[in-house]
Amino acid sequence: MLQLVDFVVRNRFFLVFVLLEVLSVWMIVRNNTYWGATYFNTSNYYVAKTLAFSNSVRDYTKLDEINADLASENAHLHAQVARLSQTNSSQLPAGYVPDSAFAARFSYTVAKVVDNETNKANNVITIDKGTAHGIKPGMGVISATGVVGKVRFCSQHYSVITSILHSNFMVSSKLVRSKEIGYAKWDGKDPNLIDMIDVSKYTKVYKGDSAVTSDQNSVFPPNIMVGKVQSVAVNPNQTFYNIVLKLATDFRNLSYVYVVQNHQLVEQENLKARTIELKK
Repeated sequence: MLQLVDFVVRNRFFLVFVLLEVLSVWMIVRNNTYWGATYFNTSNYYVAKTLAFSNSVRDYTKLDEINADLASENAHLHAQVARLSQTNSSQLPAGYVPDSAFAARFSYTVAKVVDNETNKANNVITIDKGTAHGIKPGMGVISATGVVGKVRFCSQHYSVITSILHSNFMVSSKLVRSKEIGYAKWDGKDPNLIDMIDVSKYTKVYKGDSAVTSDQNSVFPPNIMVGKVQSVAVNPNQTFYNIVLKLATDFRNLSYVYVVQNHQLVEQENLKARTIELKK
């Protein structure tokens, strides 16, 4: 308290000056229409600027929450698209009625990427969902833009994904315009490009055509983007094209993914296993 009194005594002339200045400005603003309007317009401008800056800061702090909400909404839309593509496909023959359980066999779980490799020959991705969230090895993983990979290992709260940028990973893919089916397989070089193999050179392939997951996938829903045809070459000594796709997924900026569960996969695999046993 004594320090405050001492401060006021030592700076009494300056404090009186400031008080008189404030009083003078207040009297001018109150008794002069022009200066009053100018003052209020200026104060409103800076108040609005301050509020806009405050809202921007608040919105920025909520970006994680907003992104998570958008990812959940995208997962719901993916499920709807997969269901509609099975029930209303233009390729269905006349008289074929798709089974409703088959059309709705895929569901999606949103996960956040916590670790991501792109500069190795065999890259993996770690996500923040595991067995506690229903994730199991063998499940497919996609992003908002395309195929990502397949779940390899799981702990209770984390999972490791074999990325499509892995030398041992292949995904059955179909060219949209030519309807030709092949396999997308990474050559271990550019993380933006992937090869499409086993496409017959006797089929017309168009540069810029889209490659999507084929109907012959048990892990991925059909028509998920893999990439676009960037270049097409023909080796005279081979019967297949050398096709290079530009990947649809930007792996360097991957934040959220969707783990795909095929609810009929166990039934499908068990039936296939019986066939293999009979061949022995």
